[in-house]
Amino acid sequence: MGKLRAVLWSWGPTILFNAFLPFLTYGMLTDRGMSELSALAVSAVWPAVEVAALFAIRRRIDEIGVLSLLIIALGVVSALALQDERLVLIKDSAVTGLFGLVLLGSLLAPRPLMFYFGRKFATDGSAEKLAWWNGLWRYAGFRRTQRILTVVWGVTFVVEAAARIELTELLSVDTMVAVSAVLPYVVTAALVTWTILYTRRARARAGQAAVAPVAEPAA
Repeated sequence: MGKLRAVLWSWGPTILFNAFLPFLTYGMLTDRGMSELSALAVSAVWPAVEVAALFAIRRRIDEIGVLSLLIIALGVVSALALQDERLVLIKDSAVTGLFGLVLLGSLLAPRPLMFYFGRKFATDGSAEKLAWWNGLWRYAGFRRTQRILTVVWGVTFVVEAAARIELTELLSVDTMVAVSAVLPYVVTAALVTWTILYTRRARARAGQAAVAPVAEPAA
């Protein structure tokens, strides 16, 4: 029960401020006649509030909130660049592709983005757990795993975006609307499944490496 409470405390505000409230705000504003671009910009208030509140309370930046702001910003950029009605269907693809490029670009940073996403999922946000996760970076195997995860997610999102853009030219509008509604969830589910399996194998390899010297017979 205590573990469930910790998970809810960690993820509840994240889901509320980065998913539910922005989605609700965007829907309400567009239903009342506000342009998609303006509604998208206004919905960014909620992730910004969470980032500011968490920094004020815990003196640390919430990576998921920053990611939400980044995705909204990419959406605004794509909406400005793709104002032709014929390009409406590929707007979401552009956001996905840009996010994939951001993931790949983070490989040039000291720590890639998947390190921070993993920290959000693997810890309850407490100082002790954060220190534990941050400390794993000293292991070469862990660093390699985080970089591989970042490469695979980034490349997959770029390829998925390119495929959707190409399909937009080949399929009818009705068919493409259905594909755009389903494909992102299929791709994300596949990535999450692969990530779980890959990280389990990586942990198993790390454990075997750790016990190998102990298992060696004495000379």
